[in-house]
Amino acid sequence: MKQPETRLIHTRKERLGRVTVNPPVERASTVLFSTEEALYGPKPTYGRMGLTVHRELEAAMCELEGATYARLAANGLQACTLAIASTVRAGDHLLFPDSAYGPTARFCERRLPAMGVKTSRYDPRIGAGIADLFQDNTKAIFLESPGSLTFEVCDTPTIVEAAKARGIRTIMDNTWGAGLHHQPLALGVDLSVQALTKYVSGHSDAFGGAVMTGTPGMAGRLEAVSEDWGICLSPDDAFLCLRGLRTLKTRLKAHEAAGLAVSEWLAARDEVASVLNPALPTHPDHALWQRDFSGSNGLFGVILNPVPAGGMERFFEALHLFSMGFSWGGFESLIIPCDQQLTRMKGNWTDTRAGPLLRLHIGLEAVDDLVADLASGFAAMTGK
Repeated sequence: MKQPETRLIHTRKERLGRVTVNPPVERASTVLFSTEEALYGPKPTYGRMGLTVHRELEAAMCELEGATYARLAANGLQACTLAIASTVRAGDHLLFPDSAYGPTARFCERRLPAMGVKTSRYDPRIGAGIADLFQDNTKAIFLESPGSLTFEVCDTPTIVEAAKARGIRTIMDNTWGAGLHHQPLALGVDLSVQALTKYVSGHSDAFGGAVMTGTPGMAGRLEAVSEDWGICLSPDDAFLCLRGLRTLKTRLKAHEAAGLAVSEWLAARDEVASVLNPALPTHPDHALWQRDFSGSNGLFGVILNPVPAGGMERFFEALHLFSMGFSWGGFESLIIPCDQQLTRMKGNWTDTRAGPLLRLHIGLEAVDDLVADLASGFAAMTGK
């Protein structure tokens, strides 16, 4: 896939008649016009609707995801809620995976019922069985593949086929695939969502979200909800996301290589019960990942074997390169304990796992240094 910035430079020259590499960052609320016709015309007439840098980022995201329309949001959660609200209304029913990002699941179970929308969880590995959960009023299915924290891969084409047979819209959180390694729209998904905060930005210094579609009629729905809710992205964050997008392919290759190396090292450790990285042949959904994805990245989970009393505290205290912190996709390596975040259906795998669940993001540091850091943590954890 060609890098999106190549096409954008050419269109920028042709459309705007200038030769700057980057678009201007217009920090403006008020846009001035010389005529009433222009004031109420089709072009953006107010800064909240976005200006030059926003249009460039939208065009880049369309190129990245193979979409015809993109809508920006202030962050990834807002993009998810925008996509969902564009597909359901009071009286409808929505299905979402048991492995969904926690704040997305919270929106589905706390906010949507207050809006008159019923929701149900489903096993992310349900495949064709999704049809058994359809109700007469089911209007949308939310997917996240791989799943948040636990990294299950959905059988997306099978779920999409079942949905289309009933006229049900499908939405996917594609932040892990980042558009480069996974293209949900090509698999028939109606709306693809990304938290631009993660790999697109890539520097842990900006927030952003985007919803992309190629489905006729969905652009108008996205625009209406976005305008009604006043959703917008700041020009500075839009610029930072566009800047990061230009190096996405190069950075993602480095994250992928390092992520695989550390995953393989962890899989051989006695302290580790399993590594939740779909790019590993040992992952139960590896075949689905091979079929639907073209690559991986630096984000994965690890289930430890039972840990001695006080072992986790000693483990984290011994780490120097890995830090605890939410989010991911930046240049720095992160590690977080995840047990407190898990809110899963009864009987799910979380009830029978061996030990604590960790999530790692492998940054751009030297792999040997990262492995040595984790080794120090394990030594402190076990007292060896």
